[in-house]
Amino acid sequence: MNKTLVNTTEVNEVAGAPENLVDLASLNREFVLELFAEADRLRALRGTPKAPKPLEGKTAALVFHKPSLRTRVSFTVGMHELGGDAVDLGIVEVSETGRETVEDVAHVLSGMVDLVVIRTFSHRLVQRMAQHATIPVINALTDHSHPCQILADMYTLWRAGRDLDSMTIAWVGDGNNVLHSWLEASTLFGFQLRVAVPDGFEPDAGLYLDAEVRAKGSVKRVRDPYEAVRGADMIYTDTWTSMGQEKESEWRRIAFSGYTVDERMMAAADPNAVFMHCLPAHRGEEVTNEVIDGPQSVVIEQAENRLHLQKALMVALAGGAWNRVPRKRRVRKAAGAPVTPVGT
Repeated sequence: MNKTLVNTTEVNEVAGAPENLVDLASLNREFVLELFAEADRLRALRGTPKAPKPLEGKTAALVFHKPSLRTRVSFTVGMHELGGDAVDLGIVEVSETGRETVEDVAHVLSGMVDLVVIRTFSHRLVQRMAQHATIPVINALTDHSHPCQILADMYTLWRAGRDLDSMTIAWVGDGNNVLHSWLEASTLFGFQLRVAVPDGFEPDAGLYLDAEVRAKGSVKRVRDPYEAVRGADMIYTDTWTSMGQEKESEWRRIAFSGYTVDERMMAAADPNAVFMHCLPAHRGEEVTNEVIDGPQSVVIEQAENRLHLQKALMVALAGGAWNRVPRKRRVRKAAGAPVTPVGT
């Protein structure tokens, strides 16, 4: 049997870029700000003769186990606009209980594509894929976290001129995967994060405590949503019933009574506050039509910015052309094969 070894070689990559994006904890503040700037550059050049194609000749494997609109379209369109291709895979090809081990799938994909994007239930699946693949792996949503969404959300606020180091963000609703990524983001920037969730629906305790200790600003949990939103610069909510929790929807509606973001709740925030929601929304439950369709809502901007931010992210992780510096990356080669440095 021809054994394989994992060798190390050099590739040109963006300064500060992580090998993978599994959670925001792997990022640093400087890289995130560079990501915003590159997203703006790509946005400005989109559709023009000067639009760059830094991923020409590269392919992304898109692994989707959950329904998707914004995530699937933004990654697929983004890859094509950057000059690359995308191939769709599902639960039959990639899963923890499928016909092949995650490790084998990771090794095979590493030899055929340049990037793996995974949207799934199990966070462990993404972690295992990132551990064994020798190409970048991006978490496009798990039950634990949603880092791409929060990067795009922060980019939306940054583009609007909001100061991520001084603003107050109010979370109203379920302590879910999106909130987990906001908690991790609080360790990168100095915003104040107020979390209003009903008892029994708190975020992961370990992650919350870590954010409390490491936050650049502050993290505070309250039970009264009006205490959370008072004077806030942004109010964020998400569906009370996430994918896979549909059987709990009825009693969740009861448990979250009083947590609907309506005009009265928005009026308690700063007059210039914005409303955010990652979509899809259950109108009439976590938010009213008047708010989500109102002048303070930026949900459509959030959705579009997924495209621009993720294009910059794919360029950074898959060896694109902005601020490139040599950095070590593992490359799997057959035993005894010479290691040829890339980009030298």
